Amino acid sequence: MNITDLRSDTVTRPTPDMLQAMFAAQVGDDVYEEDPTINALEQKAAALFGLEAGLFCPSGTMTNQIAIKAHTEPMTEVICDITAHIYQYEGGGIMFNSGASVALVHGERGKMTPAQVEAHIRPDNIHYPPTRLVALENTCNKGGGSFYTLPEIAAIAEVCKRHNIALHLDGARVFNALVASGENPQEYGKYFDSISICLSKGLGAPVGSLLLGKKDFIKKSRRIRKVLGGGIRQGGYLAAAGIYALEHHVERLAEDHAKAKQLEAVLNEADYVDFVLPVQTNIVIFKLNDRYKDADFVAALAENNIRASSFGPQMVRFVTHLDVSEEMLQHVLQVLHSLNKKQVEV
Repeated sequence: MNITDLRSDTVTRPTPDMLQAMFAAQVGDDVYEEDPTINALEQKAAALFGLEAGLFCPSGTMTNQIAIKAHTEPMTEVICDITAHIYQYEGGGIMFNSGASVALVHGERGKMTPAQVEAHIRPDNIHYPPTRLVALENTCNKGGGSFYTLPEIAAIAEVCKRHNIALHLDGARVFNALVASGENPQEYGKYFDSISICLSKGLGAPVGSLLLGKKDFIKKSRRIRKVLGGGIRQGGYLAAAGIYALEHHVERLAEDHAKAKQLEAVLNEADYVDFVLPVQTNIVIFKLNDRYKDADFVAALAENNIRASSFGPQMVRFVTHLDVSEEMLQHVLQVLHSLNKKQVEV
């Protein structure tokens, strides 16, 4: 039986049509800014979000870290939620790359309120690092795929504008948020000074993220990318996958969301589950009760050709994506039902 991999939407592989687009790409040297396909992708993505320019990078970690370095300087500070990817999962990059400190906010499922952001802005005092950047994450990974709506973003942007602080979006799964909310990506450019978008998660490209912003910001960011070793030569083959993803794989994210809701419904009825975080997009996070240890539960799934992630003490995460077929989903639902009937010692 095929493996059903629910560990992450990063495990997706290019579709046959995406591969065809990659093989047909025109390429050049992007360090000289001469790769026509990368140039086209950067322009396409920037226009989609109402911003002036874009920068193609190998990963979302790189786009986030470039943005942070471009917006800050050593001895300044970044405000983010305590569960934010830029703090939890980027290897201490804020300190290593930018020499900046972090003010951590205890938001609700990864989301900060305007009042919380304002409360964490430092006063002008020699004892404190000046606040230079607020970073939001959409969707919120550790929040179970929760997301900021445009009115919520606008309210935080107003606080940032009033205090002359830049606002960055870690939009690793921003298209999931846009599809779920029905909102227009063009509006994002009105509120964010920089946006990172990922092509290699739900959109299914093999590699790549983009940093978007104004022309001067992207020019500065291109220099930082070079220093970080992110200069790409004939990267148009990868950029072609990104163009294909933006044109063909955005609206279909709704299918992933529907599959996640089916998983949520079964888990909410399972006698081995304590609670499930409300599912809004393609991430399902749930806490096991004492019927299973999380490692034993993940192992039981593996015995049934299902891969999942332990996500903290007694926590498990499923992520749906384009490589999870309907047949695979039904198999997972059946296994979850069967585990519900077993009495397992812990």
